[in-house]
Amino acid sequence: MPDLSAATDGRILYGGDYNPEQWPEETWPEDVRLMKAAGVNSVTLGVFSWARLEPRPGERDFGWLDRLMDLMHENGIGVVLATPTSSPPPWMGHLHPDTLPVTEDGRTEWWGGRQHFSHSSATYRRHAAAITEDLAARYGAHPALTMWHINNEYCTYDWSDEAAARFRGWLQDRYGTLDDLNEAWGTAFWSQGYGEWAEIHTPRQPHYLKNPSQVLDFKRFTSDMLLECYAAERDIVRRATPHIPVTTNFMPLWAGQDAWRWAEEEDVVSVDLYPDPRDPLGAQNGALVQDMTRSQARGPWMLMEQAAGPVNWRGVNHPKPRGLNRLWSLQAVARGADAVCYFQWRQSRQGAEKFHSGMVSHAGEEGRTYQEVRQLGAELARIGPEVTGSHTPNDIAILHDWHAWWAGAQDGRLSHEVDYPAVLRAWHRGLWEAHHTTDFAHPEHDLSAYKLVVVPQLYALTDAAIDNLLGYVRGGGTLVSGFLTGVADQDDRVRAGGMDARLRDLFGIRVLHEWWPLDAGEQVECGGFRGTLWSEEIDPDEGAEVEAAYKGGELDGLPAVLHKGGAWYLSTLPEPDAMRDLLARIAAGAGARPVLEGLPDRVEAVRRGELLFVLNHGRDAVTVEVPGVSRDLLTGATVQDELTLGRYGVAVLQP
Repeated sequence: MPDLSAATDGRILYGGDYNPEQWPEETWPEDVRLMKAAGVNSVTLGVFSWARLEPRPGERDFGWLDRLMDLMHENGIGVVLATPTSSPPPWMGHLHPDTLPVTEDGRTEWWGGRQHFSHSSATYRRHAAAITEDLAARYGAHPALTMWHINNEYCTYDWSDEAAARFRGWLQDRYGTLDDLNEAWGTAFWSQGYGEWAEIHTPRQPHYLKNPSQVLDFKRFTSDMLLECYAAERDIVRRATPHIPVTTNFMPLWAGQDAWRWAEEEDVVSVDLYPDPRDPLGAQNGALVQDMTRSQARGPWMLMEQAAGPVNWRGVNHPKPRGLNRLWSLQAVARGADAVCYFQWRQSRQGAEKFHSGMVSHAGEEGRTYQEVRQLGAELARIGPEVTGSHTPNDIAILHDWHAWWAGAQDGRLSHEVDYPAVLRAWHRGLWEAHHTTDFAHPEHDLSAYKLVVVPQLYALTDAAIDNLLGYVRGGGTLVSGFLTGVADQDDRVRAGGMDARLRDLFGIRVLHEWWPLDAGEQVECGGFRGTLWSEEIDPDEGAEVEAAYKGGELDGLPAVLHKGGAWYLSTLPEPDAMRDLLARIAAGAGARPVLEGLPDRVEAVRRGELLFVLNHGRDAVTVEVPGVSRDLLTGATVQDELTLGRYGVAVLQP
């Protein structure tokens, strides 16, 4: 299958969503002029154009898109052509109400926004296939076409009757018999035993708590139904253009897709990334998403969307300070992106996103946003031939699994203060602030190449995953795990002892007596640091070493951090500085080293291929020691032994 290199041709793809149907046609030549001046070499067309392409059922209006495809080709700009199926036209919902999704309390979600489609609707799927077939037939041989973009940000849940019927079929495929389903769902609780398949519905709004195993399967089902929609359109365009790569764009850490499974179905893994410019941890949150996306892609990936300035959906939408767009874009390249794109090219004048920035803002060509976009385009063109296609493995892997997240997010859990994405970010932050670069991995992946494997929290683990972790440690690897790991199996059945016995033995836990969740803002003393969010009443076994013990309160003297050989367990969440120091010490003991030692705070060093990216995420100038003699590809300057970076400064060093 083709990959991202088929579209990049040794360049970093640079551009974004282009929605020219929102503008008079006389604007298009001006857009092209500005694109060429900014170094734009790729645009995405057609994402939200279904109503324009098919104004009435069965009609086709391709003339405007023909002219755009030709215009792009004539000016050397490649096209990522989207199927428009994320936003069906109003006539579809009007004529076919079965295509509209239904919420868990029975309300229909109407047209007038976007993503208003039922993933289970046969009518929707038929119309989506038809428009995709026609797009593939008309533009498959067009010389401007470089990539297919299927749908957009798949994120639709549906509790409708048609979804319920498909859910029953999905469950029959998964379990085979009602007896096996009843066993997996624990339906002996609350008299929920099912005697007929027809009795099963999507987990709609009940009087009290839902069956958590049913909810877990519904989340699996939703991911699979959306994947079916994607695969159906992907297969259509692949038949027409087997040489053209296909992608769809993930949202970062969105709970609705098992992105490990989805990534295996894509030629190019793409993500949309919108860190808050006012968030002091914005760069770290960006790094987490970039690390996860690169790991899903197992190499170069595509930044499909970012904002050149403010977004429109936060309570207060702040612009990016001067230089921050460049910094975060180059951070993405450092962490594996071979495409840097935006939503969108020209800021809309009407509609729900008219205050969401574009590469060309309302200020126009003279505006700061476009001027910075133009500078970045020139720099990406300069470094593209030296960086595209390259990849650097890391010594540390963070384990993440959507099924474990889904299982642990049930309503009846021990603490709603425990938010899985926040826990994941806290552990990644500790490694990022210790200047370690990391991969992400699924708990059943081969982990043998890593010196350190980190498990922030995996509430539910399969037997295969547990065996994989045990085998990794027995093979000489170092494992460090957070609390609430290995509590349940794949059906959300609590394992005997409150944690799988094999894991308790691995970590040196004789008995896990009780979980002691902490209130918001509550802390526990742990002998040199404070723990947050959680604590546990644990008895260690004779082979365990207690690194830190609780001081005071009910858990006085019991272990907060312990390890047995190469396996570490944290029964609390250390405050950030303590987490950084502890993970840095464990990593050093495992033989994992930062790319550069002794970096100042808020300075990031990432190696990609033979290139060393050094990024200053602070507002003050810093001096960084770097090895030997190198050339900064951004400036052409020779660098020897040390480097000075100004506010939001970046250097790309080539030995």
